Amino acid sequence: MDQQQSARVLVVDDDEQLAELLRFVLAGEGYEVVVALDAASAIASAREENLDLVVLDVGLGDDDGRMVLAEIRKLRDLPVIFMSGQGDPAERILGLRLGADDYLVKPFAPLELAARVASVLRRAQRSNAEALEATPPIDGVVVDERTRDVFVDQRPVELTAKEFDLLAFFVRSPRQVFSRGQLLEHVWASRPGWQDEATVTEHVRRLRYKIEKDPENPRWLTTVRGVGYRFEP
Repeated sequence: MDQQQSARVLVVDDDEQLAELLRFVLAGEGYEVVVALDAASAIASAREENLDLVVLDVGLGDDDGRMVLAEIRKLRDLPVIFMSGQGDPAERILGLRLGADDYLVKPFAPLELAARVASVLRRAQRSNAEALEATPPIDGVVVDERTRDVFVDQRPVELTAKEFDLLAFFVRSPRQVFSRGQLLEHVWASRPGWQDEATVTEHVRRLRYKIEKDPENPRWLTTVRGVGYRFEP
């Protein structure tokens, strides 16, 4: 069993039958699975368990999975896949803005979730395995891939795991233009048929608000109209 398949996954859903089905499917793929049926249990598991990824239902009875995501983010920067019965694009965008790494609309095939879990874990492990030298300062921006630290004008900037991966990818290829589909492929190890390109749009937007002095008129992460994005050194 490889490192990815031995990963520990937390499944959070107040539908006990669905949670048990997902546990069964993911365990069959070789993952260690922890199940939580409510927000309090989910937060406790995130605090106490050695987890690698969270599969989180947006609706948890009287609780809100988005609140649970915020609490988890305070504890650890874990990859999170949202599940929701709401397929509205605005709901998906909101989930991505809140920091979810992927978003699945119910009903879905359990094996599709297993594929999404494998993809998100693969991306996270690939990023963590990279031990490159610190990128030299680029007009005030420093990205250290050994420590996963980012500094803008000597000020530390806190990024989520995927925000860091995206920025590091841009910095490695200054001035090169990438479409959203290409960024999905290289940073998320995914493709538009599997994952909404809005994932890229939202991560770029969040990065701009964290590293740019004027996010509406970005200095570094610029848009090439009709094509995609590039990093300007």
